[in-house]
Amino acid sequence: MIVDLLALFFVVYYYSNKDYLSPQFIFYTVFFWILIAYYTKFYNVYRYTHISRLLALTTSHFFIFSLAFFSYFSFFREGEIIREQFKTVLTFILIITFLKFLFFFILKKYRLSGGNYRSVIVFGSSKSAQNVVDLFSERQDLGYRFKGFFSDKLSSSNKYLGSIKAGLNYTITNTIDEIYCEVNSISPLQLKEIRSFSNENNIEVRLIPENKAIYSKDFTLEYFGTIPILKPKKLPFEKTETHIVKRIFDVIFSILVIILLLSWMLPILWILVKLDSKGSFFFKQVRDGADGKQFYCYKVRSMKINGNSDLIHATKNDHRITKIGAFLRKSSLDELPQFFNVLKGDMSVVGPRPHMNIQTKKYLKEIDNYIVRNSVKPGITGLAQVSGFRGEIEKKSDIENRVRLDIFYIENWSFILDIKIIFQTFFNIFKGQEKAY
Repeated sequence: MIVDLLALFFVVYYYSNKDYLSPQFIFYTVFFWILIAYYTKFYNVYRYTHISRLLALTTSHFFIFSLAFFSYFSFFREGEIIREQFKTVLTFILIITFLKFLFFFILKKYRLSGGNYRSVIVFGSSKSAQNVVDLFSERQDLGYRFKGFFSDKLSSSNKYLGSIKAGLNYTITNTIDEIYCEVNSISPLQLKEIRSFSNENNIEVRLIPENKAIYSKDFTLEYFGTIPILKPKKLPFEKTETHIVKRIFDVIFSILVIILLLSWMLPILWILVKLDSKGSFFFKQVRDGADGKQFYCYKVRSMKINGNSDLIHATKNDHRITKIGAFLRKSSLDELPQFFNVLKGDMSVVGPRPHMNIQTKKYLKEIDNYIVRNSVKPGITGLAQVSGFRGEIEKKSDIENRVRLDIFYIENWSFILDIKIIFQTFFNIFKGQEKAY
């Protein structure tokens, strides 16, 4: 995308003059280029993409962008010479098309020589599975290295490597990138296990379908040549636009809170905390962020200084909690400094609450799919918290329900859901919902 935009601006400068490259023109061009590319899927080119698909993407993208480009001069530079605009558009279309196809064929050549490959295995031994195996063997330019197939049905083939269960172990020890599953060879329970396993280990899963499976709403259909392959639909946080939308909202929201609320409230709380007990005003503690990246999570100190703050979670009637600390925790005012974490990018306004590291290590062993929570940024508030699961964890079901709701949030995120959770958080605070400890 950067190369394309630089080529575009170079052509504009070459045919026109530097006055065209104003901040207004650059913002307009970049905005519409990215917007149109998103809707035309201009950059959705994969190793299995056919050249005809690449040509269709290029044609549709440039047709729409050319209209947007000419519209700029209609709106902002009425009366400019059309001839120069046409030469500009035609030239950058030819240059970018040439570069796009050049990179496409260079990558294919590079993959033929053994570079940029992805290691794959197949679960299943039917004719459909064999077609995929043959494709990987014949089309080396796609960049797939077929390692072997696994099936609960024994085979004498030298490519047969064992049972489905053995295949899961094989993926870890041999750094497999993608698993292809023939749907008639695996049970629904095995498919569920494979998808869970692949999510935990960052391995992509593809299904080799039977005819009726092609219409499943949970999968998108792709073609490797003439062979249909099903790919699980991307979850919201697997899409780049989700992270962009959340980050823009987080920055704007946190700046507003810091300026309009924290700027006057923190000095008041500083006086109250200092009068109530000795010690620092802020309390910071290392927590796990997205993908296990650790950060300092900030709070207003609500406890007396003690040596167990990183080892023992606060409990009801905890003697360590100060008088003003009890009020801060009940009203959630102790969490306000975390908006600085949001602004820094360590946290989000909405997301799974970050637990103490000692708790995280414990729950990773005890709770199924707990690691999924760490795939997104932790939040100041979350779906589990507004649903009543917050504070002290007294029994195993408490943490299981939190994880269940956190995973539901990750798999079903929407901007509207974030807004609902924020409003529900404010409602719970004003309603006087007691904060668990």
